[in-house]
Amino acid sequence: MLRTRLLPWFTLSALGLGTLAGCERSPEAPAAPAPVPAAAAVKPPAPPAVPDAAAVAKLASHFFQAPRNEAPLPVDTEAQVALGRMLFHEPRLSKNHDVSCNTCHGLDTFGVDNKALSDGHRGQKGSRNSPTVYNAARHIAQFWDGRAATLEAQAEGPMMNPVEMAMPGAKHVEATLSSMPEYTARFRAAFPKQSKPVTLSHAARALAAFERTLTTTSRFDRFLAGEHAALSVAEQRGLEAFVTTGCTTCHNGPAVGGTSFQKLGLVEEYPKLTDAGRFDATKNEDDRGFFRVPTLRNVEKTGPYLHDGSVEDLPTMVRLMGRYQLGRTLKDGEVDDMVAFLKSLTGELPPAEHISAPPLPPSTKRTPKPDPS
Repeated sequence: MLRTRLLPWFTLSALGLGTLAGCERSPEAPAAPAPVPAAAAVKPPAPPAVPDAAAVAKLASHFFQAPRNEAPLPVDTEAQVALGRMLFHEPRLSKNHDVSCNTCHGLDTFGVDNKALSDGHRGQKGSRNSPTVYNAARHIAQFWDGRAATLEAQAEGPMMNPVEMAMPGAKHVEATLSSMPEYTARFRAAFPKQSKPVTLSHAARALAAFERTLTTTSRFDRFLAGEHAALSVAEQRGLEAFVTTGCTTCHNGPAVGGTSFQKLGLVEEYPKLTDAGRFDATKNEDDRGFFRVPTLRNVEKTGPYLHDGSVEDLPTMVRLMGRYQLGRTLKDGEVDDMVAFLKSLTGELPPAEHISAPPLPPSTKRTPKPDPS
């Protein structure tokens, strides 16, 4: 696989030349220079650069493109989104009634739990880091190995995974939800034309509808929209370095990533890599060591990093990617600027009334009991 090198087309350095007025000299004697006021001796901070419209448009081309062959998103109803929000926070979708989607993908912590590996049923640890659910709707596929093509397919997986939520099967999920009259009514409202509204697939459909609303916008979006002062000089330098170094070969599109699969250790073999990555899903030897490229939106808040959560801090992650993916030993200044740019991707979370846990219906005598086994 060839690594694309992008030419430096976007110069974001703040430009400006100061001029000093020459003092006239008297024929009799040189005039003493006027004293410089203390305030004038302090150089003001450089204002953000103002790139021209053509440069911004070229920049935007890296981040506005959608994944290839992307299917149109489903049309979700308010009833489906509201139901999905409830199910996202519903611990009774787990065998012991103690794990919900929000347990590993905390909506008030940018869609992650900030653990290397999350805790599931009976405190078991998964084998891969829990990725953020924010801005995941436009990803080319879900999970690190891309084994789920859609959010709907992804939503079913954790419920049945014995390490995660450990539900015995689809019938157990459906019996749990059907045991509570409010859920039955909400499924009917969300899927009014279905003869059997309460199903595992409909639960996954509602979860996906809710997750499609989980998006964030940041100062970087304002910059792309023309508000150039939204990024500082250092952040603009970091953006330039991000592009010219080649990071946008993989981290592109609306989510600044998520649009492709890439080999970890593209230029140099990544040390101690034992996870087979996408090979686990496809059994194609050419996919060994490939992972879905993660989104970089909110990356400042979603550590630790990589598929195994083995990298704690962002500067280290930038250096590792420079070496193993791009064949570059990045200088400290480059790393500092890139990290500054990456922090500009931190967005605003949706309102609390949209992402906080809503009131959930009470269990009934027919609701299966928690099972810690």
